[in-house]
Amino acid sequence: MSTLETTGRVTNLGGSRVNVRKMTVTAMLSAVAFVLMFLDTAVPIMPSFIKLDLSELPALMASFALGPVWGVIVCLIKNLLHLTMTQTGGVGELSNFILGASFVLPAGLIYKRKKSKGNAILGAIIGALFMGIISIPSNLYIVYPVYYNFMPKEVIIDAYQVLVPFAKIDSIEKCLLFFNVPFTFVKGLISAIITILIYKPLRPLLKGNS
Repeated sequence: MSTLETTGRVTNLGGSRVNVRKMTVTAMLSAVAFVLMFLDTAVPIMPSFIKLDLSELPALMASFALGPVWGVIVCLIKNLLHLTMTQTGGVGELSNFILGASFVLPAGLIYKRKKSKGNAILGAIIGALFMGIISIPSNLYIVYPVYYNFMPKEVIIDAYQVLVPFAKIDSIEKCLLFFNVPFTFVKGLISAIITILIYKPLRPLLKGNS
């Protein structure tokens, strides 16, 4: 066997070890994200049917540690797992995946260009902003049409109107723009802040020796 062939085999084996590690870490982070989906909480300034969870946090960590595609995979796996107990026929999971991917993908791409704390912060902010913007079509065309089967549109609008009686909230579009977009943006920022605080000590575990 030639030296070139031997080197090629070693490289392939090394690549396999890296892929196995990435898949293992991705599975671990997906399981954590799945659990976090159940640890949601009501937000005082939002209608009772709007909940806060931090299940994007592990996906953001995967996006920084392994690459943006792996962050998206974590978003996908956690929602596939949640499909086994869905109460929305998969619509909620689809929306959650779209929003999560729109958050971790740009954040991971920006961090990948130059791996620095500044780029991590910039990427997380841009990702959170992008997620907030995407929440408008996601809720308008995917989530709320399902809600209308259980709660009339007028009731949903009234629930938002009660929060700001001095403003005229007379459409779902205004509800999403004035409430859901800022809420989703802040939700992304919370995940980003926690990730940036805990990423450095966890980095050796997530990235291994490669």
